[in-house]
Amino acid sequence: MRSPLPPRTYLALLVACSTSSYANESIELGQVLIHEQEHSELQDARQRLQQVPGASNLIDMQRVEQGRVASNQDVLAYQPGVFAQSAGNDGIKLSIRGSGINRAPGAHGSGVYTMFDGLPLTGPGGTPYELFEPLWLSRAEVLRGANGFDKGSLALGGAIDYVTHTGHDAAPLQLRYELGSRGYAKRQISSGQVLGDLDYYVALTDSEYDGYQDHSSGSSKGIAANVGYRFNPNLETRFYLRYRETENDLAGRLTKAQIKHDPRAANPSYLSRDDSRPQPGSTWLGNKTTFYLDDDSQLEAALVYHDYPMDLREGPMRLKVAYSDVSGTLNYQRRHTLFGHESKTTVGWRTTKHLPNSGASQYARVNGVFGAKIRDFTYQGSDTVLHMSNDLELIPDLWLTSGLAMIYTRRESAVTYPDNGGKVSQHDWDYAPRLGLRYDINPQLQVYGNLSRSVEPPHPWSLIWSSTSTTQPIEMQNQTATTLELGARGDSAIGHWDLAWYYSQVRHELLAVEIVQGMPAKEYNASPTVHQGVEAGLDSLLWERAAVGKLSLRQAYTFSDFHYRDDKTFGDNRLPGIPMHYYQAELRFDLPSGLYAGINTQMASKVQVDYANSYPADAYAILGATLGYNAPKQDWQAWLDLRNLTNKRYAATVTPGYDDKGLDIARSTPGEGFAVYTGVSYSFR
Repeated sequence: MRSPLPPRTYLALLVACSTSSYANESIELGQVLIHEQEHSELQDARQRLQQVPGASNLIDMQRVEQGRVASNQDVLAYQPGVFAQSAGNDGIKLSIRGSGINRAPGAHGSGVYTMFDGLPLTGPGGTPYELFEPLWLSRAEVLRGANGFDKGSLALGGAIDYVTHTGHDAAPLQLRYELGSRGYAKRQISSGQVLGDLDYYVALTDSEYDGYQDHSSGSSKGIAANVGYRFNPNLETRFYLRYRETENDLAGRLTKAQIKHDPRAANPSYLSRDDSRPQPGSTWLGNKTTFYLDDDSQLEAALVYHDYPMDLREGPMRLKVAYSDVSGTLNYQRRHTLFGHESKTTVGWRTTKHLPNSGASQYARVNGVFGAKIRDFTYQGSDTVLHMSNDLELIPDLWLTSGLAMIYTRRESAVTYPDNGGKVSQHDWDYAPRLGLRYDINPQLQVYGNLSRSVEPPHPWSLIWSSTSTTQPIEMQNQTATTLELGARGDSAIGHWDLAWYYSQVRHELLAVEIVQGMPAKEYNASPTVHQGVEAGLDSLLWERAAVGKLSLRQAYTFSDFHYRDDKTFGDNRLPGIPMHYYQAELRFDLPSGLYAGINTQMASKVQVDYANSYPADAYAILGATLGYNAPKQDWQAWLDLRNLTNKRYAATVTPGYDDKGLDIARSTPGEGFAVYTGVSYSFR
């Protein structure tokens, strides 16, 4: 049964009724209830994810914020099934189950459907990274593979929902300051409160850094805000705002030899051209309104506007890009009985459409001087998904999940200058069925399996950039995949664990390859490929004494085997860009006083740097350490975060070539060397 008022509203009433003689006790109670509200929301999210017959991750930002929080890489660390590595700036190379494996780390990621607060961020043009400020988040939910179905996600990699703080889980005033090696500094001031039926959250954040490589400095500033209002127990609404500006100098990629001997150097051509990527400011506005029709059903309607321009100055060109999207979603959920069995039905619709101003202009550049316009082109696209699913309890604790999604995609690109420019227009209907089972053997053990189909269309811009002609776009097909997933999760003497295996047969995989160094990678449909792997996570309490403290270990391992199936040129070669073995772990000791200390490691196997598998980037293992203090009242914390203690030189990301013929070509971004970061935050409760 839904509570008619949120816990913070009860807190406000209680404090209002308290006398001045009990002021101190009221403050203490407020801190406790705010913490309990955060815990309750996490518990609700965990229970919801447990009802999905497939693999997922729940990320508590309170744990992440006990160290440096510079980018989305820090948010997604220690998560099985997730590969997330910094590209040297705000952008990361993100891949789940190999989806979007070789989209170059840049402005528009692919392969994972991304949301803010359950509302669309990803559009036909991909997922821009400019609005990813991790300090604005309370948690993140990762639904790997087809398990993002009920979110309207049909991507092979699944869905990630980044959930922002609200007045219900934020402090009335919080200050945070981080600083560290190579000019890194980050500041945030935020506030959130419940005022009767209204609550709000607002945060202002800015940062700067010099970067590990020469010529890789950057800065950012932005604001996030939301305000919610409950009209009555059956109707509530929330408005969202995100705005952020970033500017990143580009240092370019290096060879293996350069990473070994001089990893902080920039690619010489980037220095001579003064490459950079200023993004003049992205805006994301949304509203979500929920109607509770009765105790067992609800209807949620949402509308989002997203504007994300970009000024890309890389290689022998300048590219000024304008993108604007509008999205709408409608979701209906109902608990009921079906054939006498407990059941839950979800029906959802979402659509995202480019607005008419979406397009780009390309200019020539010689020795860093911008020249004449080469071409103008427009992008138009839309994705519309209608999805229906049902969870049915066949027998006690055995649930059958069934679903079907229909997707309509439109992709249009046209060269409007010069006058002899061409145009391509693609319209496709596709479908994605889903069938799954989950069985709770006991409260501490669940097994599951699902068979699903995924659909991912190309970006409109790839129809232009992948063409060998300046004026004639090309046609590309939607990437599809059929995936079988089996897994289990539970709690036992060794700790909380989860284990998943998947096998995907992929057709028309969208793969990008850098043909000419310094130019954007071109995207093509590949011959049939296979993606298969194992994802394992384990959080263990190794030792605990109430008066002394506890020793815990968390581990995440991802095995990724992605390869061609009898390709005419490459046979069964591995797809480059992602390590086959990827392992992260942290051993930590917590004292009752709030002090903690830990050591951590990250290990990755070698990575092929071209589709011919002629040359690999080396395997690596790096070590880190943390030391910090969390006040028992949850009002302030301080921490010291040491990265790459041995100053290991390694390739963090790879942007593959076609066939390097065994030569050491500049295709890798170096990982950060030894670095020291520290920070402090204080919450006025």
